[in-house]
Amino acid sequence: MTCLPKFLAVLLAAALVTVVAPPAPARAQDQPAGAENYRKGAATGLRIPRFVSLKSDNVNVRVGPSREHGVAWRYVRAGMPVEVTQEFDNWRRIRDYEGAEGWVFHALLSGVRTAIVAPWDKSGTPVAIYASAAQSAAIAAQLEPGVQGNVSGCDGRWCHIDGRGFDGWIAQTALWGVYPDETFE
Repeated sequence: MTCLPKFLAVLLAAALVTVVAPPAPARAQDQPAGAENYRKGAATGLRIPRFVSLKSDNVNVRVGPSREHGVAWRYVRAGMPVEVTQEFDNWRRIRDYEGAEGWVFHALLSGVRTAIVAPWDKSGTPVAIYASAAQSAAIAAQLEPGVQGNVSGCDGRWCHIDGRGFDGWIAQTALWGVYPDETFE
């Protein structure tokens, strides 16, 4: 029986450890809300997951990260918020408010923050937006679930939202397109 040189034995042992016990990949749904628990995207270095919006009203969603992969469906709503859950080169895996996931070419996404008002509420109960970030403030408008708006900032409890015919503050928990307790301007 021949003996391996010591340096080859060490390399082989290190390779076996890597093959036998790779670190478990982080998944978006496993991440707590705290910003310190987000991972960075391989292509951009930006945090994953993160919310972005669709640039166009004609966005193909593919089953894989290339033009060779088939189109699963097409979005026809510009500005719709989506969540980036993975990056691969110039492709982003996204999730919409209904939980559907697929791959989109990065140039079809925008960093402009938008949100949808309570898309989970099927009762149609209007949601109040206020003149300032306080429930005691005057009601500026009532928005039906599913209304989309631009979000210019959130303080962790309230978000400033505006759109066609409305402008005001809404409870952060009433929006899909921002994270709970997220702050930004």
